[in-house]
Amino acid sequence: MSNIIAQTIEQISKEKNVDPKIIISALEDAMVAASRKFYKTNEDINARFDPETGTVEIFAVRRVVETVENPSLEISLIEAKEIDGSLEVDDTVEIPKPTDVLGRIAAQTAKQVILQKVREAERQNIFNEYSQKIGEMVNGVAKRFEGPDIFVDIGKTEALLPLREQSRAETYKQGERIRAVIVKVLPVAKGPQVILSRTDPQLLVCLFEMEIPEIYDGTIVVKSAVHEPGDRAKIAVASLDRNVDPVGACVGMKGSRINAIIRELRGEKIDIVQWSDDPAQYAANALNPAKISKVLIIDPSEKRMEVIVEEKQQSLAIGKKGQNVRLASRLIGWQIDVKSEEQKRQEVLSVMESLTSSSTSLTELEGISDRIIERLRAAGIENVERILELGEDKLKEIPGVGDKTAAKIMEAARDLFEEVEIEVPEGMDVPPTIQSADEGETSGAEAVSESEVPAADVLADTNAAAEQNEETADESEAAPKAAESATAEEDKKE
Repeated sequence: MSNIIAQTIEQISKEKNVDPKIIISALEDAMVAASRKFYKTNEDINARFDPETGTVEIFAVRRVVETVENPSLEISLIEAKEIDGSLEVDDTVEIPKPTDVLGRIAAQTAKQVILQKVREAERQNIFNEYSQKIGEMVNGVAKRFEGPDIFVDIGKTEALLPLREQSRAETYKQGERIRAVIVKVLPVAKGPQVILSRTDPQLLVCLFEMEIPEIYDGTIVVKSAVHEPGDRAKIAVASLDRNVDPVGACVGMKGSRINAIIRELRGEKIDIVQWSDDPAQYAANALNPAKISKVLIIDPSEKRMEVIVEEKQQSLAIGKKGQNVRLASRLIGWQIDVKSEEQKRQEVLSVMESLTSSSTSLTELEGISDRIIERLRAAGIENVERILELGEDKLKEIPGVGDKTAAKIMEAARDLFEEVEIEVPEGMDVPPTIQSADEGETSGAEAVSESEVPAADVLADTNAAAEQNEETADESEAAPKAAESATAEEDKKE
């Protein structure tokens, strides 16, 4: 039996690449179980493997007591002294039990137990190994097919390439080589299940690391990568060395480097984008091959921006079914709205029109009494916009409205209006906006935030609004005069 056990340990350790300690521990447990079955006793049995002889020794463990009450678990002090004179009460003593009587059946049983436990240890080793390789690329061979799913031999185990992780542009045959990235390792009953992917963007990164030496040694860093499998991909790169062009290095001489990656992805188009810490510049680069006129940062907190392009560049910037702008948005992590210069022009005109045509009731003025409002209406002022047109000086001329009241009315009127911020491209014809007569300042839209893009034909900075027509002296002359007489009579009555 000792020869069988020794040969089994050596064989399993080499074939399964399992730590011999695991095998020995399983062996000892198996021999204990076999001994209990053979002797049919409730003794506390222990087993110990001797690596020098390749045998397993079995012992009955008993506690030293003065008076024995349970012979299966206890031994008297007198008997214990005969075995070892140094033993005292409450010590434990191991009494050897013969193993040659266990027979071949017991040895085979032990072997089966060992194989089972070693199999469990092997599965755990595979799980631990491949769990640390998530995100890494592996080479395998298509071994078998179960419907659309492909089982790939990756060496120590079979990995699964499910349909959802396959590119629609790719088909495989049995025995064909497959490169894929590990995305998940699942602990299932039959053993760990390694899940592969040909659609994960990490595959693109791994291929670039393999084909581009500058990426492998850290000179060029991959910042982000996105792709729609089988169609198009975008990858952002940056160089840590000023003398190294990241885009040129990735393309290679006559496209030799990038073409190797394209072949691996079965003809998928790849856009190599130069990364920038400026979101506007980054967006302009990401929308390649479209030429960007201007990028406007709308909301930095929500990461929203507008990209202005020429009319003929709009379809190119958006791409087929919105693919180009969709990939660019995913690449930089911002929401991108692409608008043509004409669309932006119409948008600005619409905003300006709403500003000039709006009418706000006097009753919305906070802190202004009904009596003052009646005097304003008597003077021909029907809305808040008219107050802003006239200005504080004109308000003072209205009967019953003094300096303090006029200032209070102007302050309430200004509080109603928040500053509207819009971008007006150079050369755009916009209608004149409302101008404050007392301040002489144009109320209009200023750009929220804009970043100039060094692309072709960049638009110049825009004005907040067009200059307004100056107020003419006779513009509201008739109404105040008519109101003066009416108010004077009213004051007399009061």
